[in-house]
Amino acid sequence: MVNEVETGIRVKVSGTGSYLPGKAITIDEVDHYLGKLDHAPLKIRKWLERMKELMKEILEVEHYYFAIDPVTRQFTEDNISMSVKAAKLALDSAGLKSGDIDLIVYGSAHQDQMPTASVRIQEALGIEKCGELSIHANCTSAYKALLTAFDMLRLGRYKRALVLSSGMSSSELRAEYYNQPLIKKEEVFLRYFLSDGAGALVLEANPENREGLFIENVMMESVGGKKPAAMLNRRPAYWMNPRDEFEGGYHHLSQMFNEQLRLHFFNDDGSVFYKGLKKMIDAYNIQVEKIRFFQVNFPSKHISELVMEECELLRIPKSKLYSKMSTMGYLGPPMVFVCLDRILKEEKLEGNDIILSFVTEVSKFMQAGFTLQWHTAELTGA
Repeated sequence: MVNEVETGIRVKVSGTGSYLPGKAITIDEVDHYLGKLDHAPLKIRKWLERMKELMKEILEVEHYYFAIDPVTRQFTEDNISMSVKAAKLALDSAGLKSGDIDLIVYGSAHQDQMPTASVRIQEALGIEKCGELSIHANCTSAYKALLTAFDMLRLGRYKRALVLSSGMSSSELRAEYYNQPLIKKEEVFLRYFLSDGAGALVLEANPENREGLFIENVMMESVGGKKPAAMLNRRPAYWMNPRDEFEGGYHHLSQMFNEQLRLHFFNDDGSVFYKGLKKMIDAYNIQVEKIRFFQVNFPSKHISELVMEECELLRIPKSKLYSKMSTMGYLGPPMVFVCLDRILKEEKLEGNDIILSFVTEVSKFMQAGFTLQWHTAELTGA
């Protein structure tokens, strides 16, 4: 992590938008939408039933969203269509048209398509030409998209950026995706906390309206160079024969369980999350007493509460935690933008209020965070 270069160009979050597909469903409806794993090993099916009841208690998620028609078994959206819907809402809230955008930066967990998502979004929005990037880095990808756009705007390369993230977790969790006889425990419990959705931000460099929410800093780093991957599939770094991939179950997404994850996430001197957040606060001299909302991008209320106990050592009280997971499940990377959209549309920010967001993802312990601060005309000198 390095100090940011001061260019004198301020970057404002001038619009936000979010999109959740389908209707809100409960955990008891998840198997109906994703499909039952009727051909999985019997012991896996019995274990999964017990795990679902445990998930109800641990997660306390009231609703999930999936872009799947449970009757036809077909998808109703994809990552592009959800991103475009969120983008249009963000543009509307910013009072801009798609043609006003000269940079698109898209972040998602991972992607295999060609051409890449950013140019597909560009085409769907009718933007003839613009700069664009697609970033794929699990739950840090949205933050890295924000960081990239922020730096490019601060350096004067572009004027207005559309920053997006979307997640179609259902596509890797529905029954038809698996080679069911090969299913392992670590590949199926994800079905009960992941959801689908998209979020978008519009960023402007030196906007005419100097009142509003401005980006103060963004950081990223990986601390997993000597740690094993805790969330992964087994695809190699080249294209496989699709039949071989399916027959070997290389495409199955898996994640370590709590016991294994705890071993690599927590150290004697604190969690990976705590140490990364402390490093960010110290590096940027963040005034924690001005934090209004602390958005933690974790898939579990239980994990969020654990790290909040550590965060009190940094003078961030638990009352600052902002989470919408109970109302929509965990969306993965776009969760951070969806939460920001909710804050701006449902809460009232005042002068000097800070929004702090931080994430430690577990595929390779990549980390990222940002701070945004509300400025009034008096504070900016406008």
